Amino acid sequence: MSESQFRSTILQLLVALEKSIKDSRDFMIAEFRANQAEIKNQLNEMQSKLEVLTRSVNEVEERVSDIEDKLMANRETEEKRDKHLKDHEDRLREINDSLRKKNLRLIGVPEAAERDRGPEYVFEQILAENFPNLGRETGIQIQEIERSPPKINKNRSTPRHLIVKLANSKDKEKILKATRDKKSLTFMGRSIRVTADLSTETWQARKGWQDIFRVLNEKNMQPRILYPARLSFKMEGEIKSFQDR
Repeated sequence: MSESQFRSTILQLLVALEKSIKDSRDFMIAEFRANQAEIKNQLNEMQSKLEVLTRSVNEVEERVSDIEDKLMANRETEEKRDKHLKDHEDRLREINDSLRKKNLRLIGVPEAAERDRGPEYVFEQILAENFPNLGRETGIQIQEIERSPPKINKNRSTPRHLIVKLANSKDKEKILKATRDKKSLTFMGRSIRVTADLSTETWQARKGWQDIFRVLNEKNMQPRILYPARLSFKMEGEIKSFQDR
């Protein structure tokens, strides 16, 4: 091959190589642009979906916020209603207890005790047996005595309580104080209890202190239940008290 032919061949190869490079570059540019357009479309589609999702999330958050506001409003309404109901119940309890402020409740007195000489005689005998000087000193007057409930329940194993209505509430307090001082009372050889006559609601509230009261009493801490259901006791020479349970 002559030099001129060699040059011509090299030139043809260079031209072909340049064309191949140009074609490859054009193909790559076209493919890149196509991919870029597809990616852009995908990004736009994702952006649209994200915007829709964001709107949905915002709507859900608004609904949740509305529900929370309604729940809060309902809770406040219920709390006000419960407080109003409790205040009403407390007032009814106070009225009920006020009607019983002169009453004593005798627990454990045998059913047949008043059969021969009546319930007033039974009460007088209880005072005479447990507080010999109390009746003579104060001249306690009785307005009414009755069993509660009025009718005997055959399924009940314990005697019905005796409700004693006194003419003077001060006499009731004197008897209760004497009861606390003596601690244990008896009648006809049986152990009995004398307490203030309170409403069922007040009794239930006081009942919550039973176990604690028993422990404090065993420790000689002089526990007392104050009206309506406040626990009081002595500790290290100081009087401690706690509100209703």
